[in-house]
Amino acid sequence: MFEGLRFIHWKAEQDADGLVTLTLDRADSRVNALSRAVLEELEQIVERLAIEQPAGVVIASAKPSGFAVGADIHEFVAYAREGSVLENIERGQRIFEALARLPCPTVAALHGLCLGGGTELALACGQRIAADDEATRIGLPEVKLGIHPGWGGTARLPRLIGAPDALALMLTGKALSARAALATGLVHRLAPRGDLLAEARALLRHPQPLPAGRRARALLTNAWPARQILAPLVRRRTAAKVRPEHYPAPFALIEVWRRGGGDIEQRLALEARSVARLAATPTARNLIRLFFLQERLKHQGEGTAHGIARLHVVGAGVMGADIAAWAALKGFQVTLQDREAALVSPALARARALFASKLGSERRIEEAMGRLQADVEGHGIATADLVIEAIVEDAEAKRALYAQIEPRLKPEAILASNTSGLPLELLARDLAAPQRFLGLHFFNPVARMPLVEVGRQPRLDGPVEKRALAFAAALGKLPLAVAGTPGLLVNRVLMPYLLEALRLYGEGVPGPLLDRAARDFGMPMGPIELADTVGLDVCAAVGRELAPFLGLELPAGVLEPRLAAGKRGRKDGEGLYVWQDGRPQKPKPADDTPMPEDLADRLLLPLVNEAVACLADGVVDDADLLDAGVVFGTGFAPFRGGPIQYLREEGVEVVHARLERLARRHGERFKPRRGWDLAALREAPDAASAS
Repeated sequence: MFEGLRFIHWKAEQDADGLVTLTLDRADSRVNALSRAVLEELEQIVERLAIEQPAGVVIASAKPSGFAVGADIHEFVAYAREGSVLENIERGQRIFEALARLPCPTVAALHGLCLGGGTELALACGQRIAADDEATRIGLPEVKLGIHPGWGGTARLPRLIGAPDALALMLTGKALSARAALATGLVHRLAPRGDLLAEARALLRHPQPLPAGRRARALLTNAWPARQILAPLVRRRTAAKVRPEHYPAPFALIEVWRRGGGDIEQRLALEARSVARLAATPTARNLIRLFFLQERLKHQGEGTAHGIARLHVVGAGVMGADIAAWAALKGFQVTLQDREAALVSPALARARALFASKLGSERRIEEAMGRLQADVEGHGIATADLVIEAIVEDAEAKRALYAQIEPRLKPEAILASNTSGLPLELLARDLAAPQRFLGLHFFNPVARMPLVEVGRQPRLDGPVEKRALAFAAALGKLPLAVAGTPGLLVNRVLMPYLLEALRLYGEGVPGPLLDRAARDFGMPMGPIELADTVGLDVCAAVGRELAPFLGLELPAGVLEPRLAAGKRGRKDGEGLYVWQDGRPQKPKPADDTPMPEDLADRLLLPLVNEAVACLADGVVDDADLLDAGVVFGTGFAPFRGGPIQYLREEGVEVVHARLERLARRHGERFKPRRGWDLAALREAPDAASAS
């Protein structure tokens, strides 16, 4: 059938029954990303299939990682730069539509990751079958890149599974498990991984229609009246979570669906033009940049075997308990130590709750619990490959603990501290083997926060650092190597922001106004709510450690009275706010409440100022890593790309002048810090080329 055609990325085979199997195996790549070359070959194949008309076609993947991870983002960046996004989107649409119009039955056999353009390729097939295992994940995550599906996702998915389910999937970017995809109607059948191709061929011979109820729901929810009624409702729900001026893609997606009629060509045209417009927005540029930076962090320590099978954690408080539980969840053998069993028991209960939320089945929960053992006597130290200390933030207490631990360690074991406020060089001062001591700073809550700061100190061995980076990546976290100075990176840049917010609060600016100003900027949570969530006691403790190092002062009269009254924030039910059912009760400020005209600058520019100082001090290796650390460690407005990217887009000279103006009005704490003349502040190379 394919005589005379040579393919680099596809393999085509036809069996005795006339069934064709197309296997995608992109050359020189660990994953199937749909590059231009991949699509050009698919175009040739589809043209030949339309002529030859085989009995049926199965599309599968040869990659162990999965079916296809979507479009080649590097190429997409190049298209955006040269202004050819629309042309290339339309070309992909034509190829997929030609596949959809083949006169023979088609089945996509899905395993592992099937995302973005990979899912759209599958949607262009008549039916889909998925491997019934935990690795299968199917979704359309384009909104996370500031765009939305462009190769037919918005045109086909709502008509397949119904508008409510389709919009929820595309607006969140969530990936479905195989069983969830079956329940929604996204796939028609499941099969064991080893039987996937055989079952796909069986599905070709005996197509399996979706249930009549699902087909009726898809028809009704996509009718013109339904679209006009549902679209405003979905838009309002979306606006409650994100703002259109910050994240335009979800709102553009809703509008594309609302306007899309019964003609597939019309729906595809709307989709293509919308994606092309979104690709030119700063939000898309910054979110795509963060995607590449995230990939860069994921591969920190790559090529190094971390050599860690057993982990011992000292300190069963919230942080120590959650670090231990997360490591056990990820398959490590963990022992957890504290002064007495009564302190470890609550940690085990927290771990069971985490396992129940993540694993589901009782068998898997018990397996995870079996990997996490209480160890009051610390017997696990002798066999541990890594010991993490997570006790009170007191240098003398930590050094005394190390003096007990270090003689019991295996020769190649690593000793780490979860500290973020104390200098690692100080903590390493009395160690016999400081070359194997570093910081491993996790963020609260451990199960949700992706970043782990790997703190360096001057005598740390490079290979040990790489092992720690590889270990953090094995935990499913984003590791970032940072200098082990007080605050590391994230707390150091966050503290001036929080201290200025508390100062403004003490000056009489209501908490809700401060939180609103931060959220208007794009922060996920306002600083007053954040302080209550972290705990006013924690803020005070970290502030006392960092403020002298940063040349700042804790605002008087804000935290002390509340702490003296036992009002530490969310965990006590009251702090700067009163909390009910886990939510802060924010009183509405009076209409005549004065709003400082420079409020946003007073809040956010101290953070940007300290980020510049961190860059000058070499806290991280480059500006891109700094932006990645601050975004993934604090939630700093992702659509702005991080503090250094924000500085570049606003203009270095412009922000410098705004800080000078603040310093004249409000004091020397706003003076531009060292580093404002660094060449690193100028435009950096594309993160895409650095990843």
